[in-house]
Amino acid sequence: MASTYTDLGIELMATGENAGTWGTKTNNNLNLIEQLTGGFATLSIAGGAGTQALDIDDGALTGTAQQRVIEFTGSISGNRIVTIPNDVETFYILKNSTTGANTVQFKYATGSGASTTFSTTDKGTKIVYASASPDATNPIIVDVMANSSEIALTNSNPIKFQDADNSAFVGIDAPATVSGSYTLTLPAGVGSASQALVTTDGSGTLGFTSTSSFGISTGKAIAMAIVFG
Repeated sequence: MASTYTDLGIELMATGENAGTWGTKTNNNLNLIEQLTGGFATLSIAGGAGTQALDIDDGALTGTAQQRVIEFTGSISGNRIVTIPNDVETFYILKNSTTGANTVQFKYATGSGASTTFSTTDKGTKIVYASASPDATNPIIVDVMANSSEIALTNSNPIKFQDADNSAFVGIDAPATVSGSYTLTLPAGVGSASQALVTTDGSGTLGFTSTSSFGISTGKAIAMAIVFG
C-alpha cells in the first residue's frame, strides 16, 4: 500500500512500507512540519494584472504554499491575485512588500468564498486563516484582524496613524488613569464648515455641532480678542 499525503503535503506511510527509508522520510516530515509552522519565504509576484498560484508539493519542502510567513515582493503594474489550493487548511502571516499602486488579493484557487485584499496603498501585514470550509467548493479566507470583535491595547499604548511615507504619525492613547471605562462613538457622517465635534448625549456619542451654539458669536470673539489681547 502506497503512502498518502495530508492537504499540506506531509507523508503518511503505510504499514510495512519504505523499509530502510523510514528515518529519511520521518526527518523530511519533521522538516516540513517545522517549515509549515514557522517557515518564512519571499515570493515575487511581479507583473501586470493576473493570477499566481501557490502550490503544495507532497513530501517535499518546495511548495510555495508550505510556509507560515510569506512576503510578497516585486514590481506590480496591475492588480495581482495569489491563490492556494482549495483543500489547504492553515493560517498565514502575509506581508505585502510589492511596489506599485495596485491591489494584491489572496484567495482560494476556485469558488466564490471570501478572500482578503491588500489595497493599492496597503503595504502592511495581514494574519489570515484558510478555513477550507464551509465546503470544498467555496472555501473562505478570513482576515483575523479585520474580523476581530475587539482590540485592547494595554499600558496606555497609543494607536498610531502613519503618514504617507511612514516618517511621522498621529497617535491616540488613553490617559494614565481613567476613573471609569467608556467608549466614544463616532458620528454617522461628516460635519460641515463651522462645526465642532462634541459629545451629544453624555454617554460618549460624538456629533458635529455648530460653533454658534457655544454662545460666542464671531463678533464677540473679535471683541474679546481686542480686550484681552
